[in-house]
Amino acid sequence: MKQRNSGRSRAWYRGVMAAAAWLATPLAWAQSADPKPWQLNMGRGVTHTARMAYEAHMVALWVCAVIGVIVFGAMGYAIFKFRKSKGAVASQFSHNTKAEIVWTVIPVLILIVMAWPATAKLIAMYDMRDSEMTVKVTGYQWMWKYEYLGEGVAFTSRLDRGSDNVRQSHQVPTVASNPHYLLDVDNRLVLPVDTKIRFVITSDDVIHAWWVPALGWKQDAVPGFINEAWTNIETPGVYRGQCAELCGKDHGFMPIVVEALPKEEFKRWLATRKPKPAEAAPAAPAAAPATEAAPATEAPAATAPAAPATPPQPTAG
Repeated sequence: MKQRNSGRSRAWYRGVMAAAAWLATPLAWAQSADPKPWQLNMGRGVTHTARMAYEAHMVALWVCAVIGVIVFGAMGYAIFKFRKSKGAVASQFSHNTKAEIVWTVIPVLILIVMAWPATAKLIAMYDMRDSEMTVKVTGYQWMWKYEYLGEGVAFTSRLDRGSDNVRQSHQVPTVASNPHYLLDVDNRLVLPVDTKIRFVITSDDVIHAWWVPALGWKQDAVPGFINEAWTNIETPGVYRGQCAELCGKDHGFMPIVVEALPKEEFKRWLATRKPKPAEAAPAAPAAAPATEAAPATEAPAATAPAAPATPPQPTAG
């Protein structure tokens, strides 16, 4: 009996460890702001903007939770306390002015209280002042172009070759073989931490949407229009997103990868991407000094031939 119980305990232990290993495998490649297995709530993000969105979400969530508990609690109490089996008789009335005023005024006050901090956060999310650098983002079918304005650095970013090969081979990707399937690119957008960065976002063909959840905002890229956003990443790391607008048949293959580096590392990276100055053309060889010319001999002056004498004219006699 003891051996049977010990065997069951060992099997249970191995099962628990296997389940823990299975759950921990995706976490090995997870960044600080990546979604986690069985995550129910939204992430906090790694920017001030993301935290403001998270805080507004949590306030609304708790208000809704309290209202739900009160409403459903009152319903449950009324259903149980005044049930027909206990002989309860329903009141006969069409309306109650006081009750209608109360259940109209209270929700209005709740909305006003919730709208005040939400409006302040929205205003702060669109405050582009004091930006330290500007990045232009242009959407194409189906890739992104990034330009560091004023730095002379620009490049395109598209789905990495590994994910594209797996996609076209019709293989079934796994976390072990390709942990970031359809979420990796050939050229990452590299940004510095602790820097207020302004984004100007547009599109060249159709409507796209630039979205990295860890940054806490999403902005549409519309042809012919310039939309703005800003971010200030506080934690170095790699943060992934996707195009969030149905932009065509390859919409699912437009990932976004942002790599946040410390300021000094970013400066070194940016220096390597700047175009090198054109090499100066070699100077023309100096002209050979002119040799001193021999003094020219004075040529004898040419004497003009004397004109013939005019013969005397005969005089008339």
